[in-house]
Amino acid sequence: MFAVHLLAFYFAKLKEDQIKKVDRFLYHMRLSDETLRDIMARFQAEMQKGLGRDTNPTASVKMLPTFVRAIPDGSENGEFLSLDLGGSKFRVLKVQVSEEGKQKVQMESQFYPTPNEIIRGNGAELFEYVADCLADFMKTRGLTHRKFPLGLTFSFPCRQTKLDEGVLISWTKKFKARGVQDTDVVSCLTKAVKNHKDIDVDILALVNDTVGTMMTCAYDDPYCEVGVIIGTGTNACYMEDMSNIDLVEGDEGRMCISTEWGAFGDDGALEDVRTEFDRDLDLGSLNPGKQLFEKMISGLYLGELVRLVLVKMTKAGLLFGGKKSSSLHTKGRIETRHVAAMERYKEGLANTREILTDLGLEPSEADCIAVQHVCTIVSFRSANLCAAALAAVLTRLRENKKLARLRTTVGVDGTVYKIHPQYPKRLHKVVRRLVPNCDVRFLLSESGSTKGAAMVTAVASRVQAQRKQVDRVLALFRLSREQLVGVRDQMRAELEYGLRRDTHLRATVKMLPSYVCGMPDGTERGNFLALDLGGTNFRVLLVKIRSGRRSVRMYNKIFAIPLEIMQGTGEELFDHIVQCISDFLDYMGLKGAPLPLGFTFSFPCRQTGIDKATLIEWTKGFKATDCEGEDMVDMLREAIKRRNEFDLDIVSVVNDTVGTMMTCAYEDPNCEIGLIAGTGSNMCYMEEMRNIEVVEGDEGKMCINTEWGGFGDNGCIDAIRTQYDKEVDEGSLNPSKQRYEKMTSGMYLGEIVRQILIDLTRQGLLFRGQISERLRTRGIFETKFLSQIESDRLALLQVRRILQQLGLDSTCEDSIVVKEVCGAVSRRAAQLCGAGMAAIVEKRRQDQGLEHLKITVGVDGTLYKLHPHFSWILQETVKELAPKCDVTFMLSEDGSGKGAALITAVAKRLQQAQKEN
Repeated sequence: MFAVHLLAFYFAKLKEDQIKKVDRFLYHMRLSDETLRDIMARFQAEMQKGLGRDTNPTASVKMLPTFVRAIPDGSENGEFLSLDLGGSKFRVLKVQVSEEGKQKVQMESQFYPTPNEIIRGNGAELFEYVADCLADFMKTRGLTHRKFPLGLTFSFPCRQTKLDEGVLISWTKKFKARGVQDTDVVSCLTKAVKNHKDIDVDILALVNDTVGTMMTCAYDDPYCEVGVIIGTGTNACYMEDMSNIDLVEGDEGRMCISTEWGAFGDDGALEDVRTEFDRDLDLGSLNPGKQLFEKMISGLYLGELVRLVLVKMTKAGLLFGGKKSSSLHTKGRIETRHVAAMERYKEGLANTREILTDLGLEPSEADCIAVQHVCTIVSFRSANLCAAALAAVLTRLRENKKLARLRTTVGVDGTVYKIHPQYPKRLHKVVRRLVPNCDVRFLLSESGSTKGAAMVTAVASRVQAQRKQVDRVLALFRLSREQLVGVRDQMRAELEYGLRRDTHLRATVKMLPSYVCGMPDGTERGNFLALDLGGTNFRVLLVKIRSGRRSVRMYNKIFAIPLEIMQGTGEELFDHIVQCISDFLDYMGLKGAPLPLGFTFSFPCRQTGIDKATLIEWTKGFKATDCEGEDMVDMLREAIKRRNEFDLDIVSVVNDTVGTMMTCAYEDPNCEIGLIAGTGSNMCYMEEMRNIEVVEGDEGKMCINTEWGGFGDNGCIDAIRTQYDKEVDEGSLNPSKQRYEKMTSGMYLGEIVRQILIDLTRQGLLFRGQISERLRTRGIFETKFLSQIESDRLALLQVRRILQQLGLDSTCEDSIVVKEVCGAVSRRAAQLCGAGMAAIVEKRRQDQGLEHLKITVGVDGTLYKLHPHFSWILQETVKELAPKCDVTFMLSEDGSGKGAALITAVAKRLQQAQKEN
């Protein structure tokens, strides 16, 4: 028993001594966590350098865009062919995706050899050989005379400008075919395939094997957004935000980047980590000075690194009693499969003895232990270096998503990862140690990258088909110049129709006289009360106007109008308004002061005087009963009497559009037009009295409140109305009315977007075909979301967050489509608004007999103010459709309430002048 213990102690001591001996000799190959974090930081810097347009040419890590923009979503289907060129064997594959609606993949494949004379010969012959193999595969399976989409896995660095094109940068591994570098490999293959008249393939995608691996795994796990190959060569790819890729136009969405990390260190960045063995290996390679990181990691080199270490240790007398063998000195005699065999848990030592004996050596037990430990250090260093670079990629993903903690999956393939018994465990452990804030799942690609090329092709086919469907919908909102000219001319005709006495009552554009006949001249002065009713909020203002200095000071308070008041009785509405006035006067200490009052009332009214306004119809959600057909000023006076607390002189009632024009005209005498582009849409302008047949008198000008929201109610713009406009109209409080407003104003744009999103989801083009309950809710998609989503400052990640607030679990691709939908709807709204405005300014120019008109438009409204693109699209449309008019758009900072006070002040001034006359 004692002898057994003694023997065990001897072997333990022997093992310990040999391990220490090897550790001392290979000290520089042992990498601490601190060193790995340093390498990780260096790789992050290299990634950034590779992504930059200016720094990419000098970057060793090329960060190549792959033009793969989407991962599988499970809806892919069809039959695809796939080729895999890049390793010791060439593979042809037929993949059937999603049979009978199930997420299922069936594959048939065949391997073909890649002889040295082919891969190191002439490039044309290489691709002819590939085409011959493809033809053989198709003939033996009866696939000829049918058209197939095809994906090519090409495992060499290529510069791509689109998915189906790739210019070879350089061969790697053992490939050296002449005449291929700097040419498009897809064109080379297409040319070779044309020699076979009986096969018909459409090469849709060129992908790296790493990308293929990621796509294969992403079909099974939608969290997979990283691919890693650790085989003959090594590389990684991941999904990068387009906004970070300077090398490709566009900021929307994501794109898979092939890092080409094998070249990390080619610029000297890893010289302090490389050892004498790495340098010796590099000098004896086919590409000295290149792919230095790959030469420390991949299967093509690990066995050779071990051999070089054993040669040096033998020379130093540390192994085999200093006795050499010719086999040990022969390059390539130790392969990575030998390294894997020597590191097996139980049979490793026996395997080591057998391998060394085959090399003509006579190893002792101690030699076998030492050699086994050399293998461990070399392969462990490979896993460590791979883990550091992968940790840098995962950190970038997490930071791009602005997450404290990232959940993701890494798809992995490659012989080293698959056959080395310890490698996966070592890699996983180190990655998790380096990025503790990432929950990483490692998923082995069972079917290889060839299936991935088929998946890329399937996704490309799906995206292509979906893109066409989405474009068909968006095309409905793209207005041609001819259509916009048609809107302009039709609006002009409707304006004239509304001004004439015989057609006025039947006109859809009501052209309501406002009885505002004068503009501020700077002499107005006094204190005025102003009311502003036009939406869910009601505003009361005290406006103090000082003459001479054109100075205005304002004090205001905002009150809510509850829904039950908006849709209750007229008496309740006006009693609520008077209650708000009472609260404001108490607040200002003015309860007993006699004040002239201007009332901004932003609904269509027929006026017979500046203080007389009969409501034609409610808009914008108001439905108070017993109001339509009644004089709003009389209803306000009656409510003031019922309150019996104060006596106010109601001098004028004006539309918010007119108030906006007057506010801006106080600053700019050229301002003769007012525009509201907000919850509602309307426009007013100063018209020649001689053209207003419904009002007596031909002298001077009067402001006309067009009420252009009703434009199209007679069907004149039905040709440009879409099914979505009709759905919004039918679900509104006033079906068949205010059709132009429903295509241009903030109250409706979000609802149009919602209807489009529902339709696209029904077609399976959004949100995985699932219509959420929130999306079914009318009004859930507010117009403010359009402004936020279309903001140039917002990354797609933030767009996804906005959609999540709406209960919509979107992918990156969904977010892109939603952003495009919002853009199409808001752009059309701005263009329609611009076409209407062009009709007005052209009318003003022609009425005045001018060759060229210079005019200012006062503008207010949340859509104009807050939407990132609405204002300039509107302005550009006016410029294009009214080229002889120089139109300045002036934002009304103080709102229409100030305008109501100014109109009241002007009215008072004119009354005083009349008395004096």
